[in-house]
Amino acid sequence: MRNSIIILFVSLLFFSYAKAEEQSIAGFWKTIDDTTKKPRSIVQLYVKDGELRAKIVKIFLREGEDENPVCDKCPGDKKNKPAMGMEILTGMEKRGDEWSGGHILDPDSGRSYRCRMRLTDNGQKLDVRGFIGISLLGRTQTWIRVSSPNG
Repeated sequence: MRNSIIILFVSLLFFSYAKAEEQSIAGFWKTIDDTTKKPRSIVQLYVKDGELRAKIVKIFLREGEDENPVCDKCPGDKKNKPAMGMEILTGMEKRGDEWSGGHILDPDSGRSYRCRMRLTDNGQKLDVRGFIGISLLGRTQTWIRVSSPNG
């Protein structure tokens, strides 16, 4: 009986560890347009130098949109640069069960927001909250995990 309890305990620890590994935030995520509710892009999240970053790896073009859109409203060194491949998330650090402390860029508006992220739905969805000042002054998008940059 005692051996069965130990085996069960070790199995639960292993399962918990495997589940945590499964829920890595790194990978490909489909973003959804707030207005049309249609896919807007595929973003790759990755950890570099201890911080979470993201870049656009695919864009779902809107009707009449340029095949190679640029960030004409972006400030600084991103102004008029191609949106494809653009790094839109920097400085995020893991804090408990969420990532925060960084900034996210909206290439459509050229605005940058403070950001925090949290995995939901067993790691298949990502709540991304962009805000100015305090978190109450912002909005949340839900990104959906995809297996490849092709969505």
